[in-house]
Amino acid sequence: MQKRSVGVAARALVLGFAAMGLISLSSARAEAHAIGLSTGEYAAKGASVTVKLAFARGEVASVLPNLDENRDGHVSAFEVESAKKDLESKVLGRVHVTQGGAACTPALLGAALTEQDGLAIDGRFDCAAKDKPIDIDVVLLDDLSHGHRHVARAVGATTRDEVLYRGHSSFSVTSALDAGSGETAPSSAATVPASGGTASSAWSFFKMGIEHILTGYDHLVFLFGLVLLRARVKELLAVVTAFTVAHSITLAIATLGIFTPSPKFVEPAIALSIAYVGIENFFVKDASKRWRITFPFGLIHGFGFAGALAEINLPRAQVPVALVTFNLGVEAGQLFAMSLVVPMVMLIRQKEWFEPKGVRVLSGAVALAGGIWFVMRIAAG
Repeated sequence: MQKRSVGVAARALVLGFAAMGLISLSSARAEAHAIGLSTGEYAAKGASVTVKLAFARGEVASVLPNLDENRDGHVSAFEVESAKKDLESKVLGRVHVTQGGAACTPALLGAALTEQDGLAIDGRFDCAAKDKPIDIDVVLLDDLSHGHRHVARAVGATTRDEVLYRGHSSFSVTSALDAGSGETAPSSAATVPASGGTASSAWSFFKMGIEHILTGYDHLVFLFGLVLLRARVKELLAVVTAFTVAHSITLAIATLGIFTPSPKFVEPAIALSIAYVGIENFFVKDASKRWRITFPFGLIHGFGFAGALAEINLPRAQVPVALVTFNLGVEAGQLFAMSLVVPMVMLIRQKEWFEPKGVRVLSGAVALAGGIWFVMRIAAG
């Protein structure tokens, strides 16, 4: 009997260490919900291209470590002003604009902080002629996070949107001729056809949603905590459905600009929701009505999903496609994760050592993770 007790304790201890190891690995990346997204408008007219770029500040700071000069975790307007030379050379300079093989000269026109932790950069490229197509290669994508997407709007003789990423970072645009010059654009003056057009953009946002949920460790830990308790399949479906419906609502509200709470409140609230679920697992025996809790928490998590989309101010025309396909990607990624976790938990639950000790150890780890993330996010806020 004593041997059996030791075995049970050992198994629980192993589970605890495994859970804490996973939490430790993920904690450094669970502080925010950046999804690696930026926008750029490239307007070609005559012999010049004006550029308007928008990034999450953290993305720019990853390229320019000295942007946060005082290392306080925040980028101030003064620090942006002080870093203008670096922004011109290491951000704007990493957008290669050429015309007929000849490089166009970049010049920074301005840089400023925007709402929702964004950074806007304006520039101009001066080219030698105005009668040849202009090639643009956003090689800056090689310096940003893996999987980063850049929503580019090419404005010239015609206008089109394209989603760029590492390995697919270039496009061409024919300059619009100066208004009042008396010239008209030749029949061949059209942008190079978009590769995939709207379908390509939709697919890119869909994949972005999948990547976001699968690397959103706090969301996954939250869901993991929910499925630890013994429950029937119908009850689990109710929990996941409530979470899905709720975060879809707030994702839409925030992305459409109706209401967007500050990440300073949203991020700690998400961490608290994780801690709550872990603690609740010690006391709740019946999971049949747990969807009532996951719905309000899902509303909070939805604002977390939307935060990164709001940072870079998507063009209004892009919002419907981005909203629907990104959300579908989140749901697909969530279903994939749950399809792996739920059967695993149900299988382990058949082992007599798993309940109640194993559940308590893992629930304690979930609660501890939420508590740690809460403190980290309050300190970073």
